[in-house]
Amino acid sequence: MFGTVESVKAVAELFAPADGKIVAVNSALEDAPELVNSSPYEAGWLVRMAGVSQADLDALMNKEAYLKVLEGLT
Repeated sequence: MFGTVESVKAVAELFAPADGKIVAVNSALEDAPELVNSSPYEAGWLVRMAGVSQADLDALMNKEAYLKVLEGLT
């Protein structure tokens, strides 16, 4: 776990999809948390990590694969 996201009704834990060291945190989200939804690939990033293994990266889904998973949920 590397943090939490809070809403009016709940608090959710954030888990990193890979092992590594957090080297930067997007402090802009403190004043504009909506960036996570409106600009997830640009201004809405949460953390930057270093030391992530290539094997961990290879195990992640790309955008297209994730969209296919979401299509299966409807």
